[in-house]
Amino acid sequence: MPAEPRQYDIVLHGATGFTGRLVADYLAATAPVDMRWAISGRDADKLRAVQHHLDVQSAAPSVEVVVADSADPRAMMQLAQSARVVATTVGPFQLYGAELVAACAAAGTDYADITGEPEFVDRTWLTHHDRAQTTGARLVHCCGFDSVPHDLGAWWTLQ
Repeated sequence: MPAEPRQYDIVLHGATGFTGRLVADYLAATAPVDMRWAISGRDADKLRAVQHHLDVQSAAPSVEVVVADSADPRAMMQLAQSARVVATTVGPFQLYGAELVAACAAAGTDYADITGEPEFVDRTWLTHHDRAQTTGARLVHCCGFDSVPHDLGAWWTLQ
């Protein structure tokens, strides 16, 4: 993880989608009281609605809102530079994931996604692995969702 202080411990990108809202609810329910976090996406009104929902439903620290479009490299870099960890649910990742992975690799920001797209994972590794190693960023794909059936199948096989 980067040594310099960041504004947020974690930013959840794509918090207004179905899966993003599930992750936001989980973070709000389980977050340590001192966690500094934000939700992000491209639609400020939808983000504020999620923020309001989380503030009403949870005793967790209030979540901040960051408006950032996945297609905007500058916005993705600012997002990556603001956080220790960025988790994203914005897919399809082949279309909407490249700029954020590049920004996290460059900024030394840990990255996690829910992709189940093998081509995206392979392209990310080929394109960003060396830079991520240099900056200390950890790029972790397939965290749940699409990967769960495969993970369960592998676990079952080993058992």
